[in-house]
Parts: sequence; C-alpha cells; structure tokens
Amino acid sequence: MTNPPPSGGWNDPAWSGQQSSPPVDPTLPIGGQPVPTQPGPVDPYAPADPYAAGQQSPATAPYALPGYPAPAPGYPGYGYAPPQKTNGLAIAALVLSLIGLTSCITAPIGAILGHVAQKQIRLSGEGGEGMAKAAIIVGWILTALLVLLIVFYVVAIVFAITQSGDTTY
Repeated sequence: MTNPPPSGGWNDPAWSGQQSSPPVDPTLPIGGQPVPTQPGPVDPYAPADPYAAGQQSPATAPYALPGYPAPAPGYPGYGYAPPQKTNGLAIAALVLSLIGLTSCITAPIGAILGHVAQKQIRLSGEGGEGMAKAAIIVGWILTALLVLLIVFYVVAIVFAITQSGDTTY
C-alpha cells in the first residue's frame, strides 16, 4: 500500500507514486553523514596557524584517526586523575569488624568506628565510604550474633542448673 501525495497544493518532484529514499552519495562514508574537515568552532584567541608553534599536525598526531581531524589544539585530552585519599578510620573500622569474626569483642568497636568514619568522609570528601559502610554492616551483624550466642549460653546454663536440682542421689 502506498501513501497518497502530500497535501498542501505542492508537488514533490521526487514523488513518483511510490515511497523511496533519497539517492545515496557514493563519496559519503557508510553512515551517510559527511566527515568533518575541521575541528569544532573556531577559537577567537587561537593563533592563526596553531601548528606553527611546534605542535604536531593532525596527520602526524598519535591520536588522529584516518579520515577524522585531531582535537582542537589547546584543549587537553583525558588525563590520569590521581586516586582519592582513603580515610584511615574507615580502614581501621573494617579491620576491627573483620577481626570480630574471631575475637568477637572488636566487632562493635569496628561498627562504631565505621559510623565515625562515615561522618568524617561526608565532611572531608575523602574516599573509603564503602569500607566504612562494610565495617558498619559486618560489625553490627557480628555483634548481634555475639549477643545471641551469649543469650544461648545463659539459657543453656540456667536450664542445666534447674535440671540438675531436681535429681536426688
């Protein structure tokens, strides 16, 4: 089924009763878009010939791709960002929380230090938020397990004492 010609009283010269795509220019790349020949907008403060100052031309630049221009001169590329400083208290909190697996007493200390480290990280912008959160989670879980273990031992001891008092020799 074909669409009717456009309304409005004008005739499209390409309309022949069928819908067709515009002719493809064989000089264009596969996507059909022309390849830019110059970098983006012109910088009014740039020198007339930016490559006269000893910079590499786009053809010899290490980042130039065939058929595409190099980035405009004077604009920095992507650089290496130094790693963010990690909060020392967050590290200590996580270590103490993990040591709580074996010692049981350091888990609540690690959880509390994790809360303090989170506050410091929010105020200073340091890294280590994930470590502080892990210390809080691990510390409080191990503390809860420690409390349950103590309650279990107390109930077991009380049960053993009450059962041993009923027997006569």
